[in-house]
Amino acid sequence: MRHRGATLLVAAAATAVTLTLVFYPDLAFKAALRGLEVWWFVVFPALLPFFIAGQVLMALGVVHFLGVLLERFMRPLFNVPGVGAFVVAMGLASGYPIGAVLTARLRRDGQLNTAEAERLMSFCNTADPLFMAGAVAVGMFGRPALGGAIMGAHYLAALGTGLILRFYRRTERSPDVAAGPGGALLARATEALVEARRRDARPFGQIMGDAVKDSVQTLLLVGGFVILFAVIIDILTRMGLVAWISGGLAWALHPLGVQKAAAASLVSGFFEITIGTKAASAAPGPLLQRLVLCNAIIAWSGLSVFAQVAAVSQGTGISLRPYVVARVIQAVLAGALTFWFWNPAWGVGGGAVPALAPLAGGGAWAARVSWPAMLEGSMVLLCGVLVVGAALVALQALRHGARVAWWRVSRARSG
Repeated sequence: MRHRGATLLVAAAATAVTLTLVFYPDLAFKAALRGLEVWWFVVFPALLPFFIAGQVLMALGVVHFLGVLLERFMRPLFNVPGVGAFVVAMGLASGYPIGAVLTARLRRDGQLNTAEAERLMSFCNTADPLFMAGAVAVGMFGRPALGGAIMGAHYLAALGTGLILRFYRRTERSPDVAAGPGGALLARATEALVEARRRDARPFGQIMGDAVKDSVQTLLLVGGFVILFAVIIDILTRMGLVAWISGGLAWALHPLGVQKAAAASLVSGFFEITIGTKAASAAPGPLLQRLVLCNAIIAWSGLSVFAQVAAVSQGTGISLRPYVVARVIQAVLAGALTFWFWNPAWGVGGGAVPALAPLAGGGAWAARVSWPAMLEGSMVLLCGVLVVGAALVALQALRHGARVAWWRVSRARSG
């Protein structure tokens, strides 16, 4: 009976959206164009390098190598295998929905069981620093100094969510890939790399071609959702539903000093992150309040990102329920951590950049973004992730070598 009711509700919602497209064709066209601008100028160049690099590194066995080396860090902290470290790093640097895409890929490859994939996805799918520091701090608030507070609260909230979700189905875990004699850790990591490459067996040229093809297909899927939800939120606004819901929400949040315009930004952010953060940044009220709302909306991410996660995880057995719960937890943590990062000096005077002051229109700022500049920034972030990852691997190897050498010396002395 429940399934029948859900089916009827979805069918009714789809019919209503289709009819409103007929009644408001000009509104739908402008909203779709704005969503297309956001996707083409921001999402596509920002995510493409990470999508391609992730697929190539998996095919070459590098992720499997890191999984063995970093197992001892990821298990105690987040109760996920070592390969999760790669997904977390890529997710933190590149933004929605790369964390979900890589998690689903590892689940399909058998590197994660269902519970581990749900734990990992709960905190690795985050907003990217280019969006938070550039689009939100500079483009929407006109205060570059806010970038650190936004990113710090967001990333700490994500890691805190991962620590909390480690207890979700905590007894369900795959075998420890780092188990075995301590002296053989690097050898096992290398063997995992070689074995993964042997199983794949595709020539490097084919790996690159498949990575580009699959990445572009996934980005087209993401673009479709961005455009669709841009249209839906504009139609809901024109029909007055956003104002109606925000009125009730403002009444509930009135004791906290939240005005109706600020409550309306939460309603918009419930559906789409960019429109919600833009509305929150322009809402009346103290700067700290607007910043808290923005951080909560960014952590929640919106139904648009939820739909992307659901699409890329199809066929993996991953449930979205823990992901939704994790988004609520992260939104609360991000809003609370904003107070910790807050500097009262940001609320007065300078910090604004006239050329990048808050822009009118949900996606107008995207049209001013240089496509090559976004691609360059994404490539710089990717290189930074790879350099930091290589440094961590080197430190782990040195630490492991020192432990083995100390063990041998101690054994020789005792002998």
